[in-house]
Amino acid sequence: MSSIAPTTTADGARVPPSGPAASRAGVVRPARDRLHRGPLRWVVLALTVLVALLMMAPFAIMLLNAFKSPGEYSANGPLSLPTSLYTDGLVNFWNRVEYPGKLLNSVVISGSVAILATVVSLFNAFALGIGRVKGRMWIVTLFLLANMLPQEALIYPLYYLAKETGLYNTQLSVIIIFTVIQSAFGTYLLASVLSTFPPSVLEAAALDGANSWQVLWRVVYPISRPTLAVLLIFFFIWTWNEFFIPLVMLIDNATQTIPVALASLQGDRLMDAPTINAGSLVSLLPAVLFFFIFQRTLTRGITAGAVK
Repeated sequence: MSSIAPTTTADGARVPPSGPAASRAGVVRPARDRLHRGPLRWVVLALTVLVALLMMAPFAIMLLNAFKSPGEYSANGPLSLPTSLYTDGLVNFWNRVEYPGKLLNSVVISGSVAILATVVSLFNAFALGIGRVKGRMWIVTLFLLANMLPQEALIYPLYYLAKETGLYNTQLSVIIIFTVIQSAFGTYLLASVLSTFPPSVLEAAALDGANSWQVLWRVVYPISRPTLAVLLIFFFIWTWNEFFIPLVMLIDNATQTIPVALASLQGDRLMDAPTINAGSLVSLLPAVLFFFIFQRTLTRGITAGAVK
């Protein structure tokens, strides 16, 4: 019978036992990570690269056609490489849609919605997740159903209300609409998160004499800040890409956003493909830049829930 006692080296260091006897004694050796050391990692890496290439293909095609002349586009097609650097498409888009004004409108609307919807979601989720109001599950279900409604089903009552209140063709109407729409999703998500909030922390704050407002801003908000940062980033990008409601609610050229202005370049029988591709490229850059700036915040917010 083999001994499972640890051995001692010349300098007195203790070496843990190994072999079958050690396994029977409860000494578990680290298992080999097949995903990182085996051939499976190369399969996962290849699939990841393939998916990334497929996702980047539309952007590459858009970049090629943004600097291609209309004649070259018609003759060689959208997949050919440009023979010369054609920049008239960018200039035409910049001048025809008054891009600086549209950029300002999109930034104001998206930024306002992101901030307001995040704050409203926090207040609603605090009442539902921690306040434990009566009928909490029904209210959360109502928020979930409201988030699932298509915008086509909401546009007529929203249009009628905006007309009656004098907010039609104003940026404030779009900000209010998207604040409610985005906060419905934010409330549903945060209420689910805050419902698992440790009761001991809340009890300790109550024993220290903290009221509801102090519990919200000194206890709940610091812990929920990573999730709130993720919501703010998503709300900004989602609102930036919205098209249908701004198309209906903003009919004046001075109040329109970038997606609506980009759609105005396409006529009934004629489409300037290089100009549209150049406009799409320029319109996409602010959202991509915003994402890259807050990429670390987004990553920390997503991974924060995995660490206790």
